[in-house]
Formats: sequence, C-alpha cells, structure tokens
Amino acid sequence: MIEKLMSPPVAAVDSFVDPQDAFLMGEEVEMVWQAAEKRRREFTTARWCARRALALLDIPPMPILRGERGAPRWPEGTVGSLTHCDGYRAAAVARATEVLSIGIDAEPHLPLPGTVLDAIALPSEAGRMAGLRAKDPALCWDRLLFSTKESVYKAWFPLTGRWLGFDQADITLHSDETFHAKLLAPAPEVPGGEFTGRWAVTDGLIATAIVVPRAR
Repeated sequence: MIEKLMSPPVAAVDSFVDPQDAFLMGEEVEMVWQAAEKRRREFTTARWCARRALALLDIPPMPILRGERGAPRWPEGTVGSLTHCDGYRAAAVARATEVLSIGIDAEPHLPLPGTVLDAIALPSEAGRMAGLRAKDPALCWDRLLFSTKESVYKAWFPLTGRWLGFDQADITLHSDETFHAKLLAPAPEVPGGEFTGRWAVTDGLIATAIVVPRAR
C-alpha cells in the first residue's frame, strides 16, 4: 500500500501480516523484551520491512535502534520512516544524498474517537473539512487529517531535532489524494517551510507519506 505513494529513489516495503520468519537483531531484542506480545509483533515486522527496504538499496541487514524521542536510527547515509497499525506495518527508506527526510503513517479507516479531532485540528482545517465531507461523506477525513499530521512530524523531526505540535502545521487536504502542510513553527531546515505529500485509502486503511527531496 505505502509503495503506491512512493517513487524512486525511495524504497518501500509493507506487510499486512506478521511473517513467521521475521526476527529482531542485536539490541532490538532488549528494546521490547518487556513489551506485550502485540507490541513485539508490530515492532518486529516493522523492522523486517525496514531491512527488506534497505536491501533494495544494497544495504546489508543491521539493527534499527531508537534515537532521540524514539525516532528510528537509520544506517549512516540513509533516511527513512516506519509505521504500524492493526493489520499493517511499513517502512520507507532512501539514500541521504537524494532525500532529506521521509515521513509515513498508517491508520485504520475509522472516525477518530471522542474529542480527538478538536484536540488536533486548527479552525482553518476544521472549516475545510466540512467542505470535504460534503463531497465525500464516506471518507473519514478526520482520521486522514490525523495521519497527515503524524507524517508531517516524522518528516520534520529528523530535519530539526525539535518537537512539533498538532497546532503547528496547517494541513490542506485535497480530493486528488495529495495534501499540503504549511509549517507554523520557524524551520530554516525545511525547504520553503512547507511539506507536500500523498494519501491513499485502501482495504480499510489510510496511508499518508511525505518525501522531502534534496535540492540539486
């Protein structure tokens, strides 16, 4: 699913199941040895996806450990992003000489619970969403907005090393399966102070992705 949102030079691998041959490497084992079984499975399969994606770049398998704020520590010279939700795990990677940052997210195609939308949406976003719901009421635009904000943060943090709140990115969702994120926090590290991305809804899942290319 996620690979449909990517194109070279990004390599992406996903899985709708937890393969029996998926395993953890080195210090990865210690990172989840006390975690619940569900958490261990999704963690293991996400890293299985990551190693398969890195292999497409001719990079040998190695542990994918956690860095600052839990972000994956990718092999030197690469960038990437991981995501997982019920029934889905994915990874996307690229060489740092070609891509500055990647952010991907997957969510169930279900409405957000309770008052979550009020907590994450800017007034401008809520206003635009009303029009989108009128055009396509079957699509869970609220969950899609949440997913895009997750992808924005995952693309933002490796570039800046700083936290980004839900209220610090103004997302415009487009019905052509693209989105635009205007960053409301100063970020000289982000070209133009904005991100563009793509989204898809398939098989009960939402996927969103941002790829920040390196200027040539």
